[in-house]
Amino acid sequence: MSDKETLLSMGFDAARVEWALRATKNAGLQPAMDHILAHNDESVPTAEELAEEHGEEANIPDVGEAKSIKCSECGKTFRSQATASFHAEKSGHTDFEESTEEIKPLTAEEKAAKLTHLKDLLAAKRAAQFKEDEKASRANEALRRKAGQDQGRIKEEMEAKELERDAARKRADKIADQKARAAVKAQIESDKRERAAKAAAEKAAREGRPPPGPTAADAPPKPSAMAAGKSSEAPQTRLQIRLHVGGAPLIKTFPSTSTLVDVAEFVSSENLAYSVDTVKFSMTFPRKVFGPNDMHKSLKDNGLTPSAVLMANV
Repeated sequence: MSDKETLLSMGFDAARVEWALRATKNAGLQPAMDHILAHNDESVPTAEELAEEHGEEANIPDVGEAKSIKCSECGKTFRSQATASFHAEKSGHTDFEESTEEIKPLTAEEKAAKLTHLKDLLAAKRAAQFKEDEKASRANEALRRKAGQDQGRIKEEMEAKELERDAARKRADKIADQKARAAVKAQIESDKRERAAKAAAEKAAREGRPPPGPTAADAPPKPSAMAAGKSSEAPQTRLQIRLHVGGAPLIKTFPSTSTLVDVAEFVSSENLAYSVDTVKFSMTFPRKVFGPNDMHKSLKDNGLTPSAVLMANV
């Protein structure tokens, strides 16, 4: 609703509304209302006076002796063409006629009551707008805080995941490096045995003796011994590890699929005197020393399941 329509809906005379709007140069509802209140007891200038005041040509409608305008459709009368046009816009009525009926001007009490009503409406409008602005401000602040919290949480989660990935990469690199070094050492030991066997065979050939057979250390384990070692298919293996350097034995339960390399890593993490690369394991019963090839076998394949006692040597 425009400022003019709002003032007309309050019952103010259209000429006084036009005067206020022209005098304030359509600066808004509040300046127009202030003008009406300030000049309430003054007579409204004529069209010629208004035009002369603003340097315009007068535009006076020729209404003859008519004192009002009447709507033929609903019978309402209006003081001016402006109020009749406002009624036409709101009601959709199009049939109007001039009337000699004179509309009595508002009394001082009626004007004061309408002015009070207008002030109340403006105050209520300002209060409603203030509440809407305050509500919107609170909603915007809540959205801003939530966005900041979400960004902080996402950043923390990303940092935590990156740390987890770094730790996993380091563990994988460490295990791969240990396995590679163990494989190289196993290959060196195998090459040593092959060279020793070749040298022994060449020496026997020079001396006219048959080549020596494989030693007990080189012979594969007997089926009966392996069968005795694999006395259980338990998914877990409990190990008691006695340290050669002294101290209380280490006790831990491993998955039966773990290797002696995993056990070596555990021992080195518990006692700094041991290194993953140099620690060696043995058993007293049955008597057995685990070689480099055994380090990559599972605990079950090494006959340690479901439980065993190991000696850890530096």
